[in-house]
Amino acid sequence: MSSAESHEVHHDGEHESMSKKKIWQVAGILTLITCIEFIIALAVVPSHPNLLRFANPVYIILTLAKAYAIVAYFMHLKFEKMGLILSIAIPVIFIIGLILVLTNESHHWVDLR
Repeated sequence: MSSAESHEVHHDGEHESMSKKKIWQVAGILTLITCIEFIIALAVVPSHPNLLRFANPVYIILTLAKAYAIVAYFMHLKFEKMGLILSIAIPVIFIIGLILVLTNESHHWVDLR
């Protein structure tokens, strides 16, 4: 392998930790989380409707975990500089906070009926 080919493969060590094994590990974790979501939606909630209020926060947490894995590994954000990470993460945190506040408000309006 020539030095030019080596440079193309490793990108100066930039993404060395993204091996095929790591990609399959992350894909396996995403599949596992998705299976857990389906089990909750199709087996747990229909047989125990009183657990529905706990299911939504669990879905949110699992979805955020999947989003983190996708963004960190498949979009390579984990390997970027901290400034770029913060410029993306801070607005996302505010958006999540807004979603939580609006979800809380929507429950208030539903309870008024």
